[in-house]
Amino acid sequence: MSTGPGVLETIVIALVTALVTTVGTGWLVMPRLEARKRRIMDTHQARDKFLATMLRIISAGSRLQAIHEPADDDSAWTPVMRERFEEERARWVKQLDEATEWMVDHLETFMPTWPSDHLRGLISTYVATARWVMISERQDDKKAELLCELTSPVWEFFGSRAWQRGPRLLPQSNQRLDTVVEAIHAEVDRRIDAPMP
Repeated sequence: MSTGPGVLETIVIALVTALVTTVGTGWLVMPRLEARKRRIMDTHQARDKFLATMLRIISAGSRLQAIHEPADDDSAWTPVMRERFEEERARWVKQLDEATEWMVDHLETFMPTWPSDHLRGLISTYVATARWVMISERQDDKKAELLCELTSPVWEFFGSRAWQRGPRLLPQSNQRLDTVVEAIHAEVDRRIDAPMP
């Protein structure tokens, strides 16, 4: 069997085509695919950080609500234990402060990753109100209570799996968040309207 010039020409064309395709793909297509992959990874990492931050708020807030300061006349609490207890509560308050601060400072990294204006509005309302509660002059226990009430409906929706979200979950979560936000605003309005002593 002889290999004529036609067969050799076909092999050379096939090799050149493969080389051009490989080089072209490496130069033109792969950088776009890598950039897209990085954007998708960044999106998921931002969402994961937001969800982890909400869990931190719920856990630190729940600890603050569950463990109350002992009475001044409780002899079972030594001065050293009281000091350690206060340090621990201060650490939980700091966790709440850092979590709400992170959400406000990084809102633009995780809020746009959700596809609808309604979801982005829900996140924006939650984050702004949570930070506002944290920097208010309320007692730490009250801050923890309000932050848990604010975070629970948002976590319920965004922290659940897609298959767990029935058609009524978003409206219910939204309504619960709106109720808490309205109560916070009403409390502030009452303080502003109250006569000065």
